Amino acid sequence: MRTIVLASTSRYRAEILQRLQIPFQVLKPNADETPLANETPAKTALRLAILKAESVVPQFRAAAADTLIIGSDQVAELNGKPVGKPGTIERAFAQLKTMSGKQLVFHTALALIDAKSGRIQSACVATTVQFRDYADDEILHYLAHENALDCAGSAKSEGLGAALMVRMSSDDPTALVGLPLLALIGMLSNEGVSALRPRHAANGS
Repeated sequence: MRTIVLASTSRYRAEILQRLQIPFQVLKPNADETPLANETPAKTALRLAILKAESVVPQFRAAAADTLIIGSDQVAELNGKPVGKPGTIERAFAQLKTMSGKQLVFHTALALIDAKSGRIQSACVATTVQFRDYADDEILHYLAHENALDCAGSAKSEGLGAALMVRMSSDDPTALVGLPLLALIGMLSNEGVSALRPRHAANGS
């Protein structure tokens, strides 16, 4: 059975991955998440997803471990500009005030690395979200009742953040939460790992 590692400290990603009912480990990645100059939000998300996965590869490559490492990152985009995690209530309020009535695109990137062969699979799934016109007091209520400081754009869609939104469109309903599960299932299948046959080895035996 292959070892699955999630290179992330996000509880949201871990919760999504648990849906596959495949045992996995969680390791903290070591990656500078600063966007590069003239880098689009989608490219930032994809680069960081790969970088996060790559940062834990050395822990397994030395032992030639049969390990698959998952990395993921999300960057929101408003009018071509990146919108990251707020970190503070003040920044979250400013983000949400700017986002009121606007349409954002959330770029959720995924990378899967075979630590033994070095093979990298990657994808970026876009989710378009139309936000409602909401008032300042509604923003304050939301921030008082929902911990969204570690969410891109302060928008926690799986919680009260859904009340900020009118509609969303995506090829993968889990992408907005932080881990494109449908894309991951396909990548794992390419490595011989099936969520329906989780004990299958890479050679299909």
